[in-house]
Amino acid sequence: MLGFLVRLLPFWIREPLIILVGTVFGVRILFMALVDGEGWVPTVIGAVFLLGAALRVRVVVHALRARRRRAPATEAELEPVTPAPVIPAPVTPAVRRPVEKKPNAFAQASFAIGLFAVIGGALWIEGKLPEDGTAATGASRPAACRLDEGEELPSAYRSTPGAVTGADLCRALNRTELPELLGTPVERSVYASGTDNTAPLTDRKVAQPEARVEFETYTVELSATYNKLTVAQYAKLTTYGDGRDARKLTVLGRPALLTSDHMMKIQFDLGSGEGASGPVEQGPLARTLTVAFDGKDRGGSYDLTVWSESGLLPDDSALVDIAEAVLPRITRGARDQD
Repeated sequence: MLGFLVRLLPFWIREPLIILVGTVFGVRILFMALVDGEGWVPTVIGAVFLLGAALRVRVVVHALRARRRRAPATEAELEPVTPAPVIPAPVTPAVRRPVEKKPNAFAQASFAIGLFAVIGGALWIEGKLPEDGTAATGASRPAACRLDEGEELPSAYRSTPGAVTGADLCRALNRTELPELLGTPVERSVYASGTDNTAPLTDRKVAQPEARVEFETYTVELSATYNKLTVAQYAKLTTYGDGRDARKLTVLGRPALLTSDHMMKIQFDLGSGEGASGPVEQGPLARTLTVAFDGKDRGGSYDLTVWSESGLLPDDSALVDIAEAVLPRITRGARDQD
């Protein structure tokens, strides 16, 4: 659309504008690439802009030279011409033709300047608006969920009545209000995914879908485990270990348990030479809220886990708020469970 509007402009307005825009963009992108260290791709893009501006300058120079050039008069044009005898022609009534108006250069220039001012203003306003197009609440459009669409659903999901999938969990977790619940309202999700896993050491017989949403500060993971382990039994197991940070509570009228544990950190060498494979290391501390599927705690639970690479964790109240906002929105439907 913009290219069509530019082509409507007269030559002597269009070409200088293209030269100006190409030069400004080229110099700016080269500055970002060379000074800010953005890499070689912006360098190539900036060079292309400057090359295009240089070619336009050459076109304008050729047009100016052609305009100044005057063709010399020939000898035939310089010889006097003998007038031919005038034969009176029959008089016909003159037909008045409409006077053709020449384009007004000032009006065209004003139109071009106004057009680019409107386009620039629209781009500036778009950059100031929130990404979701609603009121400026600080919330932004979340990243789209990446799903395992091409993989066949494990048989554990078909044999478990009411089992949801990773897509269902991701759809419920990846919401615009999630950053505000975490205490970082200006952030936006940079990655979101849903996977249809099975619980480890169960021979793929226990469904355990997972969803993950990553931000600059925190990473949030939501999983559902369809086993017979109750939250009360899990709370007793924590007493045999380091259960100093464990805390029992009730969420949505269901038994719940808050626990802390360290994530695992695994490093692989993919042939880049930047790192080497090594043993599993202790990762950052994570806080997990385990909530039973129902108020009677008949087995199975949701696990809501939050961690960050810096080791910072939100308040426990933030996990409770997220659970109360997300768990009621979990519904089946992303895949056929029949």
